[in-house]
Amino acid sequence: MSAGLRWMRFRPQEAALVAITAVWGSTFLLVHWAMEHSGPWFFVGIRFLVAGLISVLIFWRTLRGIRWRDVGAGVAIGVMIHLGYGLQTLGLQTIDSSTSAFITAMYVPLVPLAQWAVFRRRPPAMAFVGAGLAFGGLMLIAGPDAFALSLGPGEIATMISTLPIAGEIILISLFASKVDLGRITVVQLLAAGVLGILTMPVTGEAVPAFSWVWVGAAVGLGAASCLIQLTMNWAQKSVSPTRATIIYAGEPVWAAVVGRIAGERLPMTALIGGALVVLGILASELRIVRRKGSATST
Repeated sequence: MSAGLRWMRFRPQEAALVAITAVWGSTFLLVHWAMEHSGPWFFVGIRFLVAGLISVLIFWRTLRGIRWRDVGAGVAIGVMIHLGYGLQTLGLQTIDSSTSAFITAMYVPLVPLAQWAVFRRRPPAMAFVGAGLAFGGLMLIAGPDAFALSLGPGEIATMISTLPIAGEIILISLFASKVDLGRITVVQLLAAGVLGILTMPVTGEAVPAFSWVWVGAAVGLGAASCLIQLTMNWAQKSVSPTRATIIYAGEPVWAAVVGRIAGERLPMTALIGGALVVLGILASELRIVRRKGSATST
């Protein structure tokens, strides 16, 4: 037997995930700015309520036939969105967007293992190689400070957020082929928004003073969140959690670029790291193919 490598086809679903990853990466800086005018849980609540209302306008016809299966799956994913984005937003009160994006991306090596545990299917070997390259690239994007992060409240909250973010990716793949796309998108977005508002009294957070900054950011990011979640729900019907996660690993690259444009740090090592993330995505496209070889005797 001999082994070779073969390129797998890059499908429209994967191209769509690359596109929303760029959108996702650009949101970190906007959230960081919004946190100067709003509390995290209020902002997350308004952001996802706006996203939910937009999705209702798009999918209102399909809501008539909603089933408990759609509601249960949507709420489960909504809880993960609420915790992941909420803790991430909490962290952005005290850390910059590039650092937040890097720490958030620590979910990259978690998802292949979670996929293995949940789906009982071992991801392909090249998926692990791709995840490793992507994570190494993320370390370079973060720079030397990645090895000496001061574990303040912002960093700790962002680290914890990686667990529900990984959970969201796994749950979307678990439910994607079993529920209606429009219904689950509406439920998960509204659930995340309602939970954000309900968290405010628990944490003692007050409604902020009116500001066009948080209003504009919440509406803009609400539209972006609707697009992101809808695309994830659609694409992950056929894209594995591990493969999707390697694509999502490009998100800190976009966040770092946007942060640099706004004046944040982007050293040469970050450019090399970005190249490694891209290489990780390409590596995950490779598939090891075993073929029969003929043995000769002398």
